[in-house]
Amino acid sequence: MEDEKKDGAYGTPQKYDPTFKGPIYNRGCTDVICCVFLLLAIVGYVAVGIIAWTHGDPRKVIYPTDSRGQFCGQKGTKNANKPYLFYFNIVKCASPLVLLEFQCPTPQICVEKCPNRYLTYLSARSSPDFEYYKQFCVPGFQNNKAAAEVLRDGDCPPVLIPSTPLAQRCFPAIHAHKGVLMVGNATTYDDGDGVRKNITELVEGAKKANGVLEARQLAMRIFEDYTVSWYWIVIGLVIAMLMSLLFIVLLRFLAGIMVWVMIVMVILVLGYGIFHCYMEYARLRGEAGSDISLVDLGFQTDLRVYLHLRQTWMAFMIILSILEVIIILLLIFLRKRILIAIALIKEASRAVGYVMCSLLYPLVTFFLLCLCIAYWASTAVFLSTSNEAVYKIFGDANTCPLNGKTCNPETFPSANESRLCPGAHCQFAFYGGESAYHQALLGLQIFNAFMFFWLANFVLALGQVTLAGAFASYYWALHKPDDLPAFPLFSSFSRALRYHTGSLAFGALILAIVQIIRVMLEYLDQRLKAADNKFAKFLMTCLKCCFWCLEKFIRFLNRNAYIMIAIYGTNFCTSAKNAFFLLMRNIIRVAVLDKVTDFLFLLGKLLIVGSVGILAFFFFTHRIRIIQDTAPPLNYYWVPILTVIIGSYLIAHGFFSVYGMCVDTLFLCFLEDLERNDGSAERPYFMSSNLKKLLNKTNKKLAES
Repeated sequence: MEDEKKDGAYGTPQKYDPTFKGPIYNRGCTDVICCVFLLLAIVGYVAVGIIAWTHGDPRKVIYPTDSRGQFCGQKGTKNANKPYLFYFNIVKCASPLVLLEFQCPTPQICVEKCPNRYLTYLSARSSPDFEYYKQFCVPGFQNNKAAAEVLRDGDCPPVLIPSTPLAQRCFPAIHAHKGVLMVGNATTYDDGDGVRKNITELVEGAKKANGVLEARQLAMRIFEDYTVSWYWIVIGLVIAMLMSLLFIVLLRFLAGIMVWVMIVMVILVLGYGIFHCYMEYARLRGEAGSDISLVDLGFQTDLRVYLHLRQTWMAFMIILSILEVIIILLLIFLRKRILIAIALIKEASRAVGYVMCSLLYPLVTFFLLCLCIAYWASTAVFLSTSNEAVYKIFGDANTCPLNGKTCNPETFPSANESRLCPGAHCQFAFYGGESAYHQALLGLQIFNAFMFFWLANFVLALGQVTLAGAFASYYWALHKPDDLPAFPLFSSFSRALRYHTGSLAFGALILAIVQIIRVMLEYLDQRLKAADNKFAKFLMTCLKCCFWCLEKFIRFLNRNAYIMIAIYGTNFCTSAKNAFFLLMRNIIRVAVLDKVTDFLFLLGKLLIVGSVGILAFFFFTHRIRIIQDTAPPLNYYWVPILTVIIGSYLIAHGFFSVYGMCVDTLFLCFLEDLERNDGSAERPYFMSSNLKKLLNKTNKKLAES
């Protein structure tokens, strides 16, 4: 049971190499082609960013623009005294196009004030209110057309609804009005001349606007809470950091106790479950209807019905008993491997203690990831705001041969097009563009997302290789810490960048391809939700599941490949193959260690997050009498509490990610140590004394001395 199966199915075990003393320093560059591709992709990414920044205008996101692309309320423009944007049909702002272009596909004009009364064009046309109504028509509107022509050409909105300005945009607000009638489920307005128009969509838009107003108030209150509680939030995060450090230190001494307490608790819980099922089974004896079988009862929507059957509790009892027996048998046969996992966790604590600067490395990864996110987000915004207002000729399809052609609204009245199409108008059609750049915007957005995934995965890979190299230096130091390099973390970081940028790019590229495919599948899945094609939905679900599993497997394989790269300096494919075969030769040890460490890390995260979260709850809800006057007054006490909880989890995750990388690195080194060495004077083991005791291994040279 001690040694795993070591035949040729999973490669050849590592052989003794007298020159191997840990991470190889004399190494060469690997996967140079991928390094070149990454550099070229980065150059292309920078070019895309420059092009986007040249064409895009993020002010479209912040400041409103009318249909002619002119900003509202900005000094030095025609609309300097018109700060608000008015939409002819605000319902069209609910179009998915808004998410991509940050513009509504409806005519928009800048106005001095939002409408404060309910009016229709037909009712205002023949009343003194028309002068008021005209300010919401297109600039330069002259009342020299029939009402039908004005509404057809989009010169004026068909109806005005009382609106409220929000972020310099006019959003409808619901107000009762005598002209609004309810006809069944539809809302109509009567213009006074017996003409009725359906405005259900406008009312729905008004309801959404009310929700936006409430959201704005909520956002302002949350911002106020942050301004008065940020100091205490920082203190809570510092406490989480100190608790994470303390937990890692205690784990060195209490790992064994924690694992065995967990195992005993699982056994006791399952035992109680078996006892409870038996008691329920015995209690139902003799009750009417309790002996009906599950097959006879069939499927019932109310699942509580099954709890009144003896057969149900018998099934539960059998299932729990099987689980109990399986766990006990696993403990009997895998007890030594659990002890090995505990010993490796303790050894990881020592390694982290000797390389304390490794706990600060997540800050480097966090900083680089922030750069990637900032560049991706800014490029995405600039690309999304690169579209321009497109104007087309609208006229009689029978008499105007240029109907639907693009035009320039400034020069159209005097251009040849107006003479060829008398009565036609050059109107806003949509936001977009017909140039090659505008047609390539979707592809550029996909490239932007792909490069973000690639660079983010590269940053994570760089961190994993750096930490793996530092901890491998610790393991392969025969006399710890005397043989440990002076700056193991910095040396590992420089080796990774100098020699293995291509290998890191290769692994990150594979993962990025899978991730961008998953994003596309999610997009297609959203599009298919409206369709009633069950086979397509089933196929999409299967594809999403398969690619999710593939991404998890690639992450696991990449992680171990990076460890091999850090130790031996081989290329990505060779490292991945060697790591995979090494793990497969020790598959049981891998499974046991993975589950034990996962549980301990989960326990640590829950302990830290729970402790800090409870402390924050009692503090911000003024439940600690000693410091009741210290806690700031808040609109929503859950705002700082949730912030502290999320921040504490991220901090704990950062610390435990270093710890997890240390455990994985030491584990692979441990497996290599068993295959390379035999404990003789020429081939001594590098593992700790605790691991040698568990495996009944000794170094003869040390034993003799």
